Amino acid sequence: MKATVLIRPKEGILDPQGEAVVEALQHLGFAVSGARVGRLVDVQVDTDDPEEARVALGRMSQELLANPLIESFTIELGAEG
Repeated sequence: MKATVLIRPKEGILDPQGEAVVEALQHLGFAVSGARVGRLVDVQVDTDDPEEARVALGRMSQELLANPLIESFTIELGAEG
């Protein structure tokens, strides 16, 4: 089963990349007041059971893909990569 894990800095956590994006966009004349930069990880999970995939991806995210102290993650099952 294909899945995507979206990883972003938690609200209130300093995001220097996001700040740099905002400054660059404003410099180019775009009216933006905020941006958060995260990561996207596409994963092929060896199961057809959505609940099993969600549990496995949650563990993967907590143990390796994301830093739960400063990042949040969202799991999208069946995502095309």
